Amino acid sequence: MMHADLQAEFNALLPGQSTEAGATRRTALKAALGVGYAASVLPIMAQTAIKTPTDGLTTGEITIDVKGFKMPAYRAAPAGKSNLPVVLVLSEIFGVHEHIADVANRFARAGYLAIAPELFVRQGDAQSYGEMAKLMAEVINKVPDAQVMGDLEATVQWAGANGGDLSRVGVTGFCWGGRQTWLFTAHSKYIKAGVAWYGRIVGANNDLTPRNPIDIATSLNGPVLGLYGGADTGIPLDTVEKMKGALAGGNAASKASQFVVYPEAPHAFNADYRPSYRKEAADDGWKRCLAWFKANGVA
Repeated sequence: MMHADLQAEFNALLPGQSTEAGATRRTALKAALGVGYAASVLPIMAQTAIKTPTDGLTTGEITIDVKGFKMPAYRAAPAGKSNLPVVLVLSEIFGVHEHIADVANRFARAGYLAIAPELFVRQGDAQSYGEMAKLMAEVINKVPDAQVMGDLEATVQWAGANGGDLSRVGVTGFCWGGRQTWLFTAHSKYIKAGVAWYGRIVGANNDLTPRNPIDIATSLNGPVLGLYGGADTGIPLDTVEKMKGALAGGNAASKASQFVVYPEAPHAFNADYRPSYRKEAADDGWKRCLAWFKANGVA
């Protein structure tokens, strides 16, 4: 069964868009990581999709060693700079396509070493799926949280060996990546702060997802800013209220965490390439994201 917030990802697709695509692996839709868009979200809203200039930046695909496994990731950073603050950018269920790469580019223009790891790659190529049910069944629902935590720890170590300052590390993510943002902020000693964009807070506990954000709310390593939509049909606002209560009973980082709820915003309101995009909420969220990292020692 599709989780409600992931169903909201599906519902945010263009009205009438076909979800029948023949692609199975990397196709002409994307020649490299961060190029093109996932088959599930085509065609895009070209009039609103943001294209961040990359002049003065070092950008492109890298490979991160995770105990012998070569994990692809997209990297963006100010060219020729070192000792940079680090931000991990965690994708939606569609993988590291052009929008996620552009978010990394935005962080790089703000002075960060930004890395977006392709966290689904062992299970399959999320970008090639045009049929949502298959994407969920064959890829997303097979990704263990423990695998994600290990991949993100390896990403942090790569950053430290390639121009990043490991005393200044933040994490941000969207939908699926928003949930992982909460989890990794509790998991990693390196994380100074997190920003979770409409990530699921409660859910089923099983072998692949043994804990959800509500379960780790009291033991964060850095404060998290939650950016959520009041009109999100997949993440009930009562779960946000439950999370607030859990955070209030936690450690100092948990108690310092905050939520901003945009009353009229739907799920995926920051996805500027989709009809769910709400510019006012997205722009405000971006400003708050940068300010949050600065206030909490990442920038």
